[in-house]
Amino acid sequence: MYFYDMKKSLFPVILLSSGLVAISPLITRAQTSGKPNVIYIYADDLGFGDLSSYGAQQIQTPNLDRLASTGTQFTNAHSSSATCTPSRFALMTGTYPWRQTGTGILPGDAKLIIPTDKITLPKVFKNAGYATAIVGKWHLGLGNQVSKDWNAAIRPGPNDVGFDYSFIFPATADRVPTVFLENERVIAADINDPIQVDYEKKIGNDPTGKEHPELLKMQSSPGQGHNQTIVNGIGRIGYMSGGTRARWVDEELSMTFLHKAQEFISQHQDKPFFLYFCLTEPHVPRMPATQFKGKSKLGYRGDAILQLDWTVGQIQKHLQLLGIDHNTLIIFSSDNGPVLDDGYMDGAVTQLNGHRPAGPLRGGKYSIFEGGTRVPFIVNGKGAAKGKISDALICQIDLLATSAQLVGVKLNADEAIDSEPLLTTLMGQEDKGRTHMVQHAQTLAIVKDNWKYIAPSNGTPYMKLTDTETGNLSEDQLYDLKNDIGEKNNVASKYPEKVAELKQLLNDQREK
Repeated sequence: MYFYDMKKSLFPVILLSSGLVAISPLITRAQTSGKPNVIYIYADDLGFGDLSSYGAQQIQTPNLDRLASTGTQFTNAHSSSATCTPSRFALMTGTYPWRQTGTGILPGDAKLIIPTDKITLPKVFKNAGYATAIVGKWHLGLGNQVSKDWNAAIRPGPNDVGFDYSFIFPATADRVPTVFLENERVIAADINDPIQVDYEKKIGNDPTGKEHPELLKMQSSPGQGHNQTIVNGIGRIGYMSGGTRARWVDEELSMTFLHKAQEFISQHQDKPFFLYFCLTEPHVPRMPATQFKGKSKLGYRGDAILQLDWTVGQIQKHLQLLGIDHNTLIIFSSDNGPVLDDGYMDGAVTQLNGHRPAGPLRGGKYSIFEGGTRVPFIVNGKGAAKGKISDALICQIDLLATSAQLVGVKLNADEAIDSEPLLTTLMGQEDKGRTHMVQHAQTLAIVKDNWKYIAPSNGTPYMKLTDTETGNLSEDQLYDLKNDIGEKNNVASKYPEKVAELKQLLNDQREK
């Protein structure tokens, strides 16, 4: 069959029995410029063992498996931190988050923590002539202060740090305000029903999960605090009033973000674009679309992972439909490691059925152990090696300097000081990655040559509410990751010279 595009020309479309669409390549400005489109897909709380390409047996993720098998899959790639806000800060700025105060997990009313006058990941692409966009979770603050008018334009925000277009929610799905913002404004805001947000005291008359648990369609986990203002039958963190028409429906979140991402891609298919596509899965509250509920047999967390995988597949199909898949680089990863019970009783624990979200790793979200920051990382598309598995040490913080390499933007010596240019490594063309890397949770650790040193900490070694080993101990810890990836044996007393070497290296990084 044939379709006619008046701006281009007649081109054939072939419908395959598999349901995929094959289209003969279109000659567009993006494809002739030599600059690839770049899509960074960022999952939320997805663990090293959550994908079948990384060894999961109780769940199948065919679209991401295909992305891995036809691209480069990394087995020693990391987020900078074991929680979301600091990892996203590092990704945006190329700077370790522990160098700046106020980069912990932010409430939904926080002010912007990304500097507007310094280089950022989207600015790298913008400086190279790319159209830039963010679609999905933001969680890096908005405006110049906590107190803000949610019914007016809110600045500064994503559009002030390098994104031409933004379609976001402010923080996480379990925090108010539960609204979408498009280019600085809340969608469907109503001056006659003004939005108000408070994280210290109750405002308005909306019922809370604590006061009215009978109204909840998903019960909050005891002691975890997800029992304040109820939106769509789910207790949230924080209090909210107003904005009745503006509030999202949880089951439609991912579909809405997918639509906006596809819309941006379609509108910019004729020029190079950078899309930062921030998925919400499998972060709590896990409330997948009806078509995925019960499909995984692993509770709503497993269903959310299937929805995530499907979403990635839809992006791939859309690129094929437009004929720009061969000129697009897709990078997929997660902001930190996994967690099961993180606020809601959704079957993640009771229906685990032998699934190991962190795979062979110890710890998870909130942990300085490998399960906190070692995450899936897949690179596919233009320039990337096909069918390769790489054990090179690489961090998401390196994407800024590496993207500058990719698009030919020169960084100053004082910009993105912790980001390393590793383009040939990212593309799977060589196996040499970082020589060392700092990991961040409630304490710091440093990895070099498969040796990992964890600095002493007075924090709790075990978080009972989330069933997480944090890795906090009051003594030095040293692990041989080459022979003990599960960090079971602390060999600090056996190798004091190695402890001294890595401790000094970590101190050097702190003073950098």
